[in-house]
Amino acid sequence: MDFAPYQDTDPQTTRALSPPPQRSTSRSPNPKSPPPNRGTTDPFLASTLPAPSHFTDEPRGDGRGFGNTDLEGGRSNINLFDTSLPLRLDHEAMLAYLLLPPAGGVFLLLVEHKSDYVRFHAWQSALVFTAMFIIHLIFSPSPVLSWILFVFDLGLITFLTFHAYQDANNLDRIELPFFGGLASSFVDAE
Repeated sequence: MDFAPYQDTDPQTTRALSPPPQRSTSRSPNPKSPPPNRGTTDPFLASTLPAPSHFTDEPRGDGRGFGNTDLEGGRSNINLFDTSLPLRLDHEAMLAYLLLPPAGGVFLLLVEHKSDYVRFHAWQSALVFTAMFIIHLIFSPSPVLSWILFVFDLGLITFLTFHAYQDANNLDRIELPFFGGLASSFVDAE
């Protein structure tokens, strides 16, 4: 069919027509539909609709189910202390720094999807200790600087692990300069 605004022929002549309506009075009944109620003239009085609880698998009144006014799909029921792994929130946040950094942070980024607190610490651990790994590679020819960096790494791991454990009760975040803000922006963008 040509939809150009200026056509040589009328589009109505080339259009396929609908089949004519059937004039027979005998119709086969539909086994799924109830027989029509011919006693009343008001179609709204003739049919009864099931209750809204008929359309849900769960009982009505608990805030879930068909017709709920929660536009975010139940996000109000989310517990901020839930995690994807069967571990406590504070233990999982500590593992971001204790599981062979930065590999522990990357591992938690892959498996943890519920807790923004754990994901923040996983991002921060992955970013900070990847940068520290690169610094170790740069200063590896000097044994003195390597040991100083190693002691600094251990102190940083201890400091971040302690704060990840301690601040889990109120979900406070200890943000390192540059890397903490970057990790926070990554978690907020997810």
